Amino acid sequence: MATAAPRGILGRMMLRKSVAQIQEETRTSELKRSLGPWNLVFLGIGCIIGAGIFVRTGNAAALHAGPAVLIGYAIAGVICAFAGLCYAELASTLPVSGSAYTYSYATLGEFIAWIMGALLLLEYGLAASVVAVGWSGYMVSLLGDIGINIPVALTGPTGHHLQKDGVDVLVNGAPVAFIFNLPAFLVCAALALLLVIGVSESAKFNNVIVAIKVTVLIAFILVGGFIILQNLPAYTPNWEPFIPPPTGVDGEFGWSGIIRSASIVFFAYIGFEAVSTAGQEAKNPGKDMPFGIIGSLVACTVIYILVSIVLTLVVNYKSLNVPDPVAVAVDAFGPQWGWFAKTIKVGAIIGLTSVILVLMYGQTRIFYTMARDGLLPKVFSTVHPKFRTPWINTLLVGLIVAFAAGFFDINSLGDMTSVGTLAAFAVVCLSVIWLRRTHPEIPRGYRVPLYPVVPALGILSCLWLITSVPDYVLLIFGGYTGVMIVLYFVYGMHNSKLARGEGAVAAVDAPYYPEDAPRDESGKPVIRP
Repeated sequence: MATAAPRGILGRMMLRKSVAQIQEETRTSELKRSLGPWNLVFLGIGCIIGAGIFVRTGNAAALHAGPAVLIGYAIAGVICAFAGLCYAELASTLPVSGSAYTYSYATLGEFIAWIMGALLLLEYGLAASVVAVGWSGYMVSLLGDIGINIPVALTGPTGHHLQKDGVDVLVNGAPVAFIFNLPAFLVCAALALLLVIGVSESAKFNNVIVAIKVTVLIAFILVGGFIILQNLPAYTPNWEPFIPPPTGVDGEFGWSGIIRSASIVFFAYIGFEAVSTAGQEAKNPGKDMPFGIIGSLVACTVIYILVSIVLTLVVNYKSLNVPDPVAVAVDAFGPQWGWFAKTIKVGAIIGLTSVILVLMYGQTRIFYTMARDGLLPKVFSTVHPKFRTPWINTLLVGLIVAFAAGFFDINSLGDMTSVGTLAAFAVVCLSVIWLRRTHPEIPRGYRVPLYPVVPALGILSCLWLITSVPDYVLLIFGGYTGVMIVLYFVYGMHNSKLARGEGAVAAVDAPYYPEDAPRDESGKPVIRP
């Protein structure tokens, strides 16, 4: 049965999918409830640990917080916890294993779902570019260790200069200028082609990648800690002062710098929401989902803080404004640890390759879903007849990610990613409040504690952290959002399948009750308060 499109432009923008319709769209997926609480914790750790700790930590320390970057990690972790609890409630309420785009479509309406799709392009697409730039840094460093040197001009963002300790490197009296980041471009292009052919990640393969990433960081912590403790007085000067005095420019050191660093290292937590998408496979979603989300966030926060301690003690923070800070630190261990440095770099490259692949995959599937809803051109949902993958969509995503990684610097890309993700998290928190007010009768396997304080804090803290990024990033973000809004009114609004009544199942006011919902003697679902 199709739903009639509402009258008035506001009603049209707030047209929502019913929960029953979303369930109908995913009915073919019969997932086994096999994930316990610790399975979800490890899933979260595997998704979270990636480019943030391997790449962005150095930028945050060198330019904004100094050794106090570890405080920035703690702040970012708390803000993620607010959003994580909201994700857990939505995952237990809406019976889908989908993204925040789907959540928004069912709660706040089509226009906000479109905006969420635009924000997810920043969270997944640009995040893949940031990871690719980091991958390039580690690969160039590793190749240099074995005597293969890529021309410096082809290893950095267009228009920027090669620097050491924050100062331009001069050759014949002139700074060394970057033309293009060739390795970053090539890895994105190669992985896009791989995604077109089709990549099916098995659980065992994913576990191996997770084990490599975690082992690399733990080995770095243990070996670095051992070296530091052997000669502690030689390294403590790198922490003097622990919080560098502010320069007078907002966000450069002092407490404003720590807050600025939190918005940067926030990138390191991207991926925890993947736990929420496993709601259909959790044995006991009401208890296991929050345990998995918060448990993985706590574990990663501890790992991140320990890595930050070793990183800023071994190397002076001023030397860390590079795409491969962990590589710089292990190189500083000394020539006798050369074998260990190569091992760490190989592990980082393997882990980052997997992250790029997963992020690009996620972006292509978001575009695919939006195209099937009619909000994007049908070509985005075109499936290759042989490989059965959305190949045109994937090639376009690959080009966007590759060009962004090749031409733009990691700080601008990372800031745009963080802003987009923070805005998306704020919308998720708002979705919880909206759904509680409009549909309190829908059974919830998990309810956010201290409602409405936690989702309200999630919204406010995300918006607060957004204000700490540079003004030019906010201007670019505002322009990007404006363009996407125009595209909605020009294309999405007129081609929406939901507005045309295609494939709709039921009105949004008809709640969906899962099969295991409590029922009274007559078999009618019991409405929880």
